[in-house]
Amino acid sequence: MASSYLLQCPNFSTNLNLTSKPTTLKTTPSFLLIKAAASSSNNNTSTSTATSNNIRDEARHQNLTNPQQNHNFSAKYVPFGADPATSTESYSLDDIVYRSQSGGLLDVHHDFSALKAFPGSYWRALFDSRVGKTTWPYGSGVWSKKEWVLPEISSDDIVSAFEGNSNLFWAERFGKQFLEMNDLWVKHCGISHTGSFKDLGMTVLVSQVNRLRKMNKPLFGVGCASTGDTSAALSAYCASAGIPSIVFLPANKISIAQLVQPIANGAFVLSIDTDFDGCMQLIREVTSELPIYLANSLNSLRLEGQKTAAIEILQQFDWEVPDWVIVPGGNLGNIYAFYKGFHMCKELGLVDKIPRLVCAQAANANPLYLYYKSAWKEFKAVKANSTFASAIQIGDPVSIDRAVYALKKSNGIVEEATEEELMDAMALADSTGMFICPHTGVALTALMKLRKSGVIRSSDRTVVVSTAHGLKFTQSKIDYHSNNIKEMACRYANPPVSVAADFGSVMDVLKKYLSKTPKY
Repeated sequence: MASSYLLQCPNFSTNLNLTSKPTTLKTTPSFLLIKAAASSSNNNTSTSTATSNNIRDEARHQNLTNPQQNHNFSAKYVPFGADPATSTESYSLDDIVYRSQSGGLLDVHHDFSALKAFPGSYWRALFDSRVGKTTWPYGSGVWSKKEWVLPEISSDDIVSAFEGNSNLFWAERFGKQFLEMNDLWVKHCGISHTGSFKDLGMTVLVSQVNRLRKMNKPLFGVGCASTGDTSAALSAYCASAGIPSIVFLPANKISIAQLVQPIANGAFVLSIDTDFDGCMQLIREVTSELPIYLANSLNSLRLEGQKTAAIEILQQFDWEVPDWVIVPGGNLGNIYAFYKGFHMCKELGLVDKIPRLVCAQAANANPLYLYYKSAWKEFKAVKANSTFASAIQIGDPVSIDRAVYALKKSNGIVEEATEEELMDAMALADSTGMFICPHTGVALTALMKLRKSGVIRSSDRTVVVSTAHGLKFTQSKIDYHSNNIKEMACRYANPPVSVAADFGSVMDVLKKYLSKTPKY
């Protein structure tokens, strides 16, 4: 969808010069494709070949030879919820700081006045021109929006696996068969380098750490508490950059597939006899005493990468805004990141509205849901009980204030899913050709409830965010289809049939199966 926009784009410069004002852009016929200043020049192939050995070298050469790539975009930390125009407290992104002076959360604030010097059509064309390229670092779905993420970082400091650009899957059969919907989509953020959406944020955080270490900041490595996916992403990106990673994991509470990832990538892994909230408390204490950079979503840098998934959804719909976006929620940074991405696109003129957001929680770890049902009267942390959606098994979410802000600003809703509901939803989705994680089962359960109540209409364009790959959670699927989950009916289990190794037995089983199979 997005690529067609370039062929329809009205008069724009063939070289998107970021230092120019929009009024000075030279016009060209609309049939010409826009060539971003950041993209590699096809007209200088011989020079590039002579001076470069790889795409990073080529990008470095382009930075030296194309001064028009310089710009005045900037970003800084400000206290979350503060008005950047009046707040006296702010920090450089090169400062090692995680909380405001009052102990509250920080937020990355971009200089909107500089970004607004260019119209929304300019940004749409620039972002679209980078899709599917191998030019460093813009082949990444995150770094293709570099000006909106970390505008001041050198491309040479970026650590990227060309993450993002994930599949937006039309869930045709699931939507029609179970929900009577024709416009249901699943954003497969788990089709990524380490198998989860956490890659989107980790490329940003580790890139900034790489920059800080080159500036001789006192940082030995990077540490995180994790329910599995954060540690996988952190260890992979740190390994790529040669930066030590330290991981705190709750013992016996994550899948083997999740555990093996940081081990394989060389992280220093501590298995701690506590839950995620206990690990989080420990890593915060440790990073305040040792030269270890905190990588959890308390650090707002990661959200800058995660927000690009929202921008990507708009791109994939040719900059048309869906009606609903449903996001699983645990530590609750992601729901705010999606809001932030949509809000930036509206504020900077790329779209004229934002979708309504739904945050879906497991009933066994549902502090946001309970807060929402109390009409936001009083937040109380809960003791998170065991859930198959282990990555969101969090009872005291760090980003609770961010999530509430995003939901209020988007006229959002919070729903929950029991263990049986989320596992049944996962099995139904898988039966239509998907292979989703339990967390996506939580989000699909929320969708099914909102469809049943009539809140989401059959004609509404709805996007369900799938946060991790189903291959990380094969044991839960095996247990379900083996009818091996205590006090769960496993209504859609599909166990293998044991049969003797002879023709007659096989034929008998197949005839019985075919007699029960609906005819199309």
